[in-house]
Formats: sequence, C-alpha cells, structure tokens
Amino acid sequence: MTTRTVDRTQELATFLRSRRERLDPHDFGLPRRRQSRRTPGLRREEVAELAGISTDYIVRLEQARGLRPSVAVLEALAGAMRLAPDERDYLFDLAQQRPRTAGRPATSATASLSGLVDDLSPLPVMLLNHRYDILTWNVEMARLLVDFDTLPPSELNLVRLCLLHPEISRSYPDREKVLRDGIANLRTAWAAHPDDPQLNDLIVEFIADVEDFARLWADPEVRSQGRGRKVMHHPQVGTISLDFEMLIPMQDPDQRLLIFRAADDEGRAALERLLPR
Repeated sequence: MTTRTVDRTQELATFLRSRRERLDPHDFGLPRRRQSRRTPGLRREEVAELAGISTDYIVRLEQARGLRPSVAVLEALAGAMRLAPDERDYLFDLAQQRPRTAGRPATSATASLSGLVDDLSPLPVMLLNHRYDILTWNVEMARLLVDFDTLPPSELNLVRLCLLHPEISRSYPDREKVLRDGIANLRTAWAAHPDDPQLNDLIVEFIADVEDFARLWADPEVRSQGRGRKVMHHPQVGTISLDFEMLIPMQDPDQRLLIFRAADDEGRAALERLLPR
C-alpha cells in the first residue's frame, strides 16, 4: 500500500507562481500594457532580474523540477517578490532551509500547562499542538464550543472540528473566513514540520475527502494568526463577539494556548451565562 504525501516541491512551485502573479508591474516601474502581458503579475524574467538569478532557474522552480534553492536564493526571491514575514518563513520551510525545533510533537499537555489552562478560567482556553490537536481545555471552552469529553480522541483536532463537526461548523456566520484562516495556519505548520507523518496524513485526508478544504488548500494562502476576532452563534446564548490570542510557551514552542475574551459587553454577558453553576 502506497502512502500519499503532500508534494513539497509542487507546493513550492505553486506558491512562487502565485506570489509572482499577484505582483503589480506598476509598483516596480514596469509598464502595464495588457496586450503585452498575457498573464497577471510580473514575468519570470522580471522576477529573475530583480532577484539577480537566472530566468531558467525560476522556470525550473515553478515547474517543480526538484530544485532545493539555497538560503541566498531564497532571500533574493523573498526580497524580489516583497513577501510578508509569514510568507518568507513559509518559503524557507518549503525549501527546508529554516532551523527545525527538536523533539516530537506533544500528544498530551504537561502538568504546568494543564494547570495554567484551568487557572485562566473563567476565560475559555484550550491547549493545542502544532497540528491543532486539542491537548486539554477548561470547562468554559467546552461550554463555548462542544463537550470535548464526548468526542473520540481521533476527532480532537480544531481544524477537523471546524470542517466536519455540524454544531461547530454552524456556529460561525462567516464560516468561509474561519476555514480560510485555519487552513492558512495549518499550511504554515505543515511547512515547518516536514517530518511529521500524522500532519501529512491529516492534510492528505482532508484534500481527498473534504471539498471545502481541497478548494482552499489550492489557494496557497499563508498565515500565522496569533490575534483576532471571531463571531460565533451559540445555541443557548445567541451571537457572541470574541477576541482571541494565541500564545506560544517558550519551553514548549510547538504548543500554543488559545484564549478567548469577550469583545464587548454583550459578549461578556453571554459568556457569564455559559459559566458552570
């Protein structure tokens, strides 16, 4: 039986091509004559000139012909295409040119982090690993999302729940944005952990079986979103606006604390009604 994997070389090709095509020639002082530009963005030779590398090299990268660019080439490409910091990190991860974190991914919470999750009550809090597996949670998070104790261990993954759990999937009025953000975060984690077979298998499964995931994965959006706002509709208390923070412990950098706070007085009142009595 053959194990399917996400093709890193093809993902690098797709990412480079997508970032080249989104560039506006006008921003680089180049003409925007439609009749002379059959494709959007910059031409390969223009990026090659900006980066100081050969056009043939960029062609081979975009055709996924097995190259592994050096740090110097990656720096040149990142600068030429004006990549954002998250995108630059993703590029280096795809090319396996960024230092890796030692050790295996956590599958359970340490006692100190588990205690911290409880101590942060009454704020809803959960602890995730880099695969977005849910390692532990407090009762407020369970009241907000779902009773995690009723789920089999194989379903305790935040991306899986947002994609497939009916109750959670229906709770987001803007489900498309929630999924797009989550998949962008998962893509970043995948590139940073190329030797994690479970993460690879998770993505392969979603691409094959979940239409929304496959559609959004095809758009190589990259993001490490550590702060933002989500709007949820809870069956008991109605619509809640929540601010979230994603914090990474210094001694456990492959784990992250997801903390929700009410974004307004109405949200604060709604969360208070969800507290255990």
